[in-house]
Amino acid sequence: MGLPTLEFTDSFLDSPDFRERIKCHEIELERTNKFIKDLIKDGNMLITALKNLSAAVQKFSQSLQEFQFECIGDAETDDEVNIAQSFKEFSQLLNTVEEERRRLIQNADDVLITPLEKFRKEQIGAAKEGKKKFDKETEKYYSTLERHLGLSSKKKEAYLQEADTQIDKERQLFYDASLEYVFKIQEVQEKKKFEFVEPLLAFLQGLFTFYHEGYELAHEFEPYKQQLQFNLQNTRNNFVSTKQEVEKLMKRIRSADQDYKPPGQWTMEGFLYVQEKRPLGCTWTRHYCTYEKGSKTFTMSNTENKSAGKQVPEMFKLKSCIRRKTDSIDKRFCFDIEVVERHGVMTLQALSESNRRLWLEAMDGKEPVRNSACLVLKYSYFAGINTMGLYRIGGVNSKVQKLMTTVFLFKPVDHLRSICLSTESDDQNYRVCAVHALVHKLPERNKEMLELLIKHLVTVSTQSQYNLMTVSNLGVIFGPTLMRSQEETVAAMMNIKFQNIVVEILIENFIKVSHYLALDIYIYIYTYIHTHLSFYLRNLTYCILNSYSLRYFIETFTLPLLLHKLFPISKDRFMGKILMIDAKAMYSCEAEHSHELSFPQGAHFSNVYPSVEPGWLQATYEGRTGLIPENYVVFL
Repeated sequence: MGLPTLEFTDSFLDSPDFRERIKCHEIELERTNKFIKDLIKDGNMLITALKNLSAAVQKFSQSLQEFQFECIGDAETDDEVNIAQSFKEFSQLLNTVEEERRRLIQNADDVLITPLEKFRKEQIGAAKEGKKKFDKETEKYYSTLERHLGLSSKKKEAYLQEADTQIDKERQLFYDASLEYVFKIQEVQEKKKFEFVEPLLAFLQGLFTFYHEGYELAHEFEPYKQQLQFNLQNTRNNFVSTKQEVEKLMKRIRSADQDYKPPGQWTMEGFLYVQEKRPLGCTWTRHYCTYEKGSKTFTMSNTENKSAGKQVPEMFKLKSCIRRKTDSIDKRFCFDIEVVERHGVMTLQALSESNRRLWLEAMDGKEPVRNSACLVLKYSYFAGINTMGLYRIGGVNSKVQKLMTTVFLFKPVDHLRSICLSTESDDQNYRVCAVHALVHKLPERNKEMLELLIKHLVTVSTQSQYNLMTVSNLGVIFGPTLMRSQEETVAAMMNIKFQNIVVEILIENFIKVSHYLALDIYIYIYTYIHTHLSFYLRNLTYCILNSYSLRYFIETFTLPLLLHKLFPISKDRFMGKILMIDAKAMYSCEAEHSHELSFPQGAHFSNVYPSVEPGWLQATYEGRTGLIPENYVVFL
């Protein structure tokens, strides 16, 4: 049974049957309102579930993507390669599916939830407001009607006419409210057929599109799946065929004597205990060590530090090996070695006397001699430099501040900001070269002091195994110290990380930054001359034709390059050291950029010298200086 119709004429009669029919519509509207609310609630739950599912699938896909198959042996078969790649294929497939699901989730709110909520609030909400108005006008009209009908006929005619006018007015308001309410009820009942069915259809269409996309992907994945099944079967067959052979080999190795084991690649290898100094004494840590006599390479790997994961072996080049006297240490079977990469000695403990003898023989070990005063001083120095946490322990704050304000009151050098900016580049080589150039612009005293300090910090960093002062830690300590800002501001604090990087670069590249290598100079001059070869040939010809010596040519053309490399100067001063030559234009030229010169044929140029741009010269024409093409001119 459908809902009874509501006629507008019934609004004037306002019969009990009319009221009953309105009540049926009101019940249906309330049921529809509750249904939409539940639908919105369930829709939100569905969207949330889809989001959680999508997040779980993405996490699962990421795990597949990150997993790496490792196969036994140096090479892999095609089957193994395909199997190892399968997880990434699975991950890519899932990601493609999830892209479509994410689009479905993103559209669900706009396609489903928002239209349903809008219909419920605007349409059903408007009907409820109409009911409130209808009920209010009904009560008001019938109350006024009862008072009007109770008036005495003996009242004055004017009073009775005024009462009739008032009841007519109230009746009209009641009729209007009733008509509007009936119209709104019927409008909502008709609109609900499509207003919230359409969003459901749109959402389902998106859902079916998602499922169809999954079907298409599954269809595309079918050939790869078949190939992968073939690869898996091949590897299973290979496993079965080789299992028996592997078991036979295992039994042969198990029953063989120890002499059957082939000799190792090392001259000597095994466990040694390494002495590590601590502030309150020292500890002995077990390392697995190897030694190759031909290259004098000694390596050791810490086997006791389980928390740090896989340990990277430390590799050293052996300088000397000396047996440790029994009365010089409270441990047995000890010997000292010196290596190139560390200052001072490393004390090692063998597993037995015979084991120590084997290590000494392998390393060409010597018997100990009496310590001289210099050796004692050397041990004392390195005992201090091996102190854990060196330079990290702060002094008394009041004394530090007094020292800073009295002794270290300074004006920072002008190019401090330039040094920090040079470290912001992603190019590591550029960083080193930029710091290299800026350091050599320091005043001579500052440069000498910096060299002494960095040289010491290099020594400290080589003992980082004991003092824990790595290059990074030293950068943290000495970065703000060496390049302290005059103002303690947030902006200045932001530069600290770059200051630390500068110190790290200075320590790690100490030799390159502190010295100009002759090879660098030759490469620089060769590259520069090769770039402007035609310029140099012309000027060499100029010197020969004018009876100038080769020495003159070197002094006027090549030597300034050498000076510029050794002592960086401004561009103008550098070019002032080169003989300026006049030239004449063979052709006319129209400049394409602001730093180029326009000139006619036959133009006369002065102060001509090679530019850093290959194929261009720097010249002055009619009072303006700029670039001119090298092949457009002849020298005068």
